[in-house]
Amino acid sequence: MAYMSQEGYDKLIAELQRLESVERPKASAAIAEARDKGDLSENSEYDAAKEAQAHLENKITQMKKTIAEAKIVDMSRLSTDAVQIMSKVEMTNLTTNQKMTYTIVSETEANLREGKISIKTPIAQGLLNKKVGDVAEIKIPRGTIKLRIDKISIEM
Repeated sequence: MAYMSQEGYDKLIAELQRLESVERPKASAAIAEARDKGDLSENSEYDAAKEAQAHLENKITQMKKTIAEAKIVDMSRLSTDAVQIMSKVEMTNLTTNQKMTYTIVSETEANLREGKISIKTPIAQGLLNKKVGDVAEIKIPRGTIKLRIDKISIEM
């Protein structure tokens, strides 16, 4: 089951529709064009087009599975008492004194540029169920970091 926001769910649906209505016909056209070029046994363009189509179909299948298993989080029922999925967490790295803010989201909604990290990342896992003022010691590939939670909020 994948927990996600309504916004994330809507984006996933829109991307699936784009893949099915735009990218799928493009892939079929590329195969047809390559097939028209003759001998398929030595046609690398045909092989590449077939491989691209297989990749696209796999992506569509995975998206459909994610959508089928999606559970929309009722944002009005979330609490700011402790860190959970959909929490926006403002924290301080106690080693560098650097402030950072992340929103913990589902894997499909993760986007580091937007400050959204997957609930499956080590940082998110280390923050879960912590409260304001708590210090989370989190093992990351470069060692252990200590993050003090300064504020927990929910963006609707």
